[in-house]
Amino acid sequence: MNLKNIIAVVALSASTAIASVWGFNKYQQHQYAGIQDPGKLPVNYAGFFGNNNTPANVVDFTPAATSATPAVVHIKTRTKARQVSNNSMQRQRNPFSDLFGDDFGDFFGGPRMIPEQRASGSGVLITDDGYIVTNNHVVDNADELTVTLANKKTYKGTVVGTDASSDLAVIKIDGHNLPYMVYGNSDDTKLGQWVLAIGYPLNLDVTVTAGIISAKSRSIGINSRQSGTPIESFIQTDAAVNPGNSGGALINTNGELIGINSAIASPTGSYAGYSYAIPVNIVKKVITDIVKFGAVQRAYIGINYPNDNLTEEQVKQLEKEIGSSYKEGEGVFVTGVPEGGAAAAAGLKKGDIVTKINGVPVSGGPELQEQVSRYKPGDKITLSYVRGGRETTTNLTLKNRAGNTDVVKNTGLLQKLGAELVNVDAKVASANQIPGGVVVKKINDGLLKRTRMQEGFIITSVEGEEIKTVADLDRALSQNKGRKIKIEGIYPGYENTYPYPLDLSDVE
Repeated sequence: MNLKNIIAVVALSASTAIASVWGFNKYQQHQYAGIQDPGKLPVNYAGFFGNNNTPANVVDFTPAATSATPAVVHIKTRTKARQVSNNSMQRQRNPFSDLFGDDFGDFFGGPRMIPEQRASGSGVLITDDGYIVTNNHVVDNADELTVTLANKKTYKGTVVGTDASSDLAVIKIDGHNLPYMVYGNSDDTKLGQWVLAIGYPLNLDVTVTAGIISAKSRSIGINSRQSGTPIESFIQTDAAVNPGNSGGALINTNGELIGINSAIASPTGSYAGYSYAIPVNIVKKVITDIVKFGAVQRAYIGINYPNDNLTEEQVKQLEKEIGSSYKEGEGVFVTGVPEGGAAAAAGLKKGDIVTKINGVPVSGGPELQEQVSRYKPGDKITLSYVRGGRETTTNLTLKNRAGNTDVVKNTGLLQKLGAELVNVDAKVASANQIPGGVVVKKINDGLLKRTRMQEGFIITSVEGEEIKTVADLDRALSQNKGRKIKIEGIYPGYENTYPYPLDLSDVE
């Protein structure tokens, strides 16, 4: 066989082999269409996997979830059936009373029965001997608490104390060597940071969801439903939170507690993209006060300021009233400085813009609240403010709601009134010829809502005892607990004294 014939045979054999391989590959592709080869990666994954065949820069949530879930508990509440009178709702005068007498109104507004109610939420163990932090709205008005740990052990819980303003509560179970959550630092949290939400949503077993921090220092107005002095500076996340998650943990990837889940933004009542947690630095202060004093030792600067997110028209109106310019986000615009408060003593004036608390910048009301909520009456802080384009720093001694630095004891009665109460301004008192009094600035749900009292009323006496301050009112109510009493006072600009009956017979 000559050289040409040999070359021809080799070429024919090679082409036949290539054709066979090509044909087999086509057959294989048809046989395994839609099935990935586990040994191959597409080019778009180049660089995503490291040398150890593990994704680069991917966070593993397993250690954090494993460490934290044993410290998150399921809280089930039971509220007994109870009979309530018509006074439990704000009552209007019966339009037919002139024809049928007042008994007609009583007939339609007589006692009614509220059936037994059951609900559930979450909580976080913070000590090994059974102290648990949760939301106030989880345990509010509950007659019985049942606490179940992740290991299915069940305990009876008792309420140590609550704070409606921050929507926090402390409960206690009898136990020892219990798992508990380690505190983190909510000041260190950053936008885009991974977080985990842990709780018992929709009556499910302990559940972990992941998301990122999408905003900080959020105020959504939800705590004003239960308190006249709401504290809101939420951490906003997109970790899925549903009914039942309230009171549960928001943790970082180190497994540290950075917030207590409290609310969701939803048009339906279920998760719709955003959830809100109370920063742990606020939580620590509130629960320490509750355990130590029985009540939160809340400090006040003593200024009035507008809500955030004002419209352009509202800003213009505000500037016109105050007589100075204001740009939202540059600080907290002071719209009033009540006499007797810490700010008045430090020389602040209407129109000033508060920019820093102890050197920490504050761009709006929620940030101001978050910073001040960490201190107690009597604490000395530095406060920076802008006046006439110039920033000044001054020293200031914080006061309590009553205008002094005394330790506040928890009688619970002021909170049960369900109103925002402040000491009357000295100028208003002088103009109305009264020695003092307590202004009912806002009426929320509570005992005062059961009366016909209107906002703006100034309380001057309780059962004939003169009332000059909020502390006087608290003391007078405590002395008359369990009785039906009479509150008297005035409306500014009117000469008459108006009495209002208040039923404290059911107050424990």
